[in-house]
Amino acid sequence: MKKCHLSLSITQWIGVRLPLPITCEFSYSARDPFAVTLIFDAEGEWPVRWVFSRELLAEGLTARAGDGDVVLWPEFGPDGGCALWVQVGRTCTAHFEIPAKPVMQWLAATYVMVTRGQEIAEVEWGDLTQLID
Repeated sequence: MKKCHLSLSITQWIGVRLPLPITCEFSYSARDPFAVTLIFDAEGEWPVRWVFSRELLAEGLTARAGDGDVVLWPEFGPDGGCALWVQVGRTCTAHFEIPAKPVMQWLAATYVMVTRGQEIAEVEWGDLTQLID
């Protein structure tokens, strides 16, 4: 089974003034070709897992994307660098600042595994139909 992982040190922002360094892990599996999983505080005592579409992640790296529980947007710095901002939750939101470059490289690797637009060809229909029985 084809899988792709990325672990990063990121910043969780508590309010607008308190940065909290944590780790996160992005993961992708060809078994679920439409989704990416993002685990916040991956090495902590209470990791939090969010699953959302790979397309949403790709869109969020270039412009504000999402209108539900997960919203992403890029922020370009004066030095030419870029951060990916992730907001999770609707009423009680959390904000995370993630270096965009390694995420873009990781996302490109997922497209090598499963080409954009070919996700449906990777779906394991036998596994899905067994769930219906």
